[in-house]
Amino acid sequence: MRAIVVVLLLLCSGPVAPLVAQTQPAPSSGSGHLFVPSDLWFAGGFVAGTIAMFPADRYFHDQLQDSTRQANQFFQNTAIAVRTVARPGAFIIGGVLYAAGRLSHDRNMAELGLYGSEALLVTEVTTRAVKGVAGRARPYVTGGDRPGTFQLFRGIGDNDYQSFPSGHSATAFAAAAVLTAEARDWWPHAHYYVGTVVYGGATLVALSRMYNNKHWASDVVAGAAIGTFAGWKVVRWNHSNPDNRVDRWLLGVHMTPGEGLKSAVVWIAPTM
Repeated sequence: MRAIVVVLLLLCSGPVAPLVAQTQPAPSSGSGHLFVPSDLWFAGGFVAGTIAMFPADRYFHDQLQDSTRQANQFFQNTAIAVRTVARPGAFIIGGVLYAAGRLSHDRNMAELGLYGSEALLVTEVTTRAVKGVAGRARPYVTGGDRPGTFQLFRGIGDNDYQSFPSGHSATAFAAAAVLTAEARDWWPHAHYYVGTVVYGGATLVALSRMYNNKHWASDVVAGAAIGTFAGWKVVRWNHSNPDNRVDRWLLGVHMTPGEGLKSAVVWIAPTM
């Protein structure tokens, strides 16, 4: 079991993603490219990791579906908790952070909620599209003995064949990527530690999806790649284009608490 966790930690998260993020220069206002050379290393590493996982998919499945591990109450409860934090938790947290930031006039908090929600949206659209096209059968469909069951477009509208990539894993890693990228500006000397914690939590989400027999190991590695990349690019684009229309409209809204459950919203017209 320890070996399983160590391998997936190395492939999915831990210090790896924060270290790669450090190679991306912080964009200046109104400048900077959305894609940088280090993206090729990141993408190549995750593609290689996903491919490397295919031969081991069945092994990891059998280890995590072992009856003793499946009967472990701690594993069961942890899997439920981290899965819920990822979905719907990440979407709810993003909205709450945005609203709280606007109410308290805390731009950093509002940005975190907004950029996090944008990254989750990009991740959701991307994973849904790939799931539909790839048409990979989930482990419980094949009994865990046929991980290579892909069929073009079979996943459209059929949840049983939407295994690749893992949506929960992508969501968790997108949230981790946004938080780490924002922490880089807020706490430059501590962002590595923040990244280690949040990417570690995202890895637990990935493991929970395998433990619950919903995904193969290669599914969660691919999901981690999509989520991390989406989070990085959303933050980078917004930082490179601080006067973009979305920010002007959504971060230009001033919210103040009103009486009772009501609140007053003052809209500051953006510059067109």
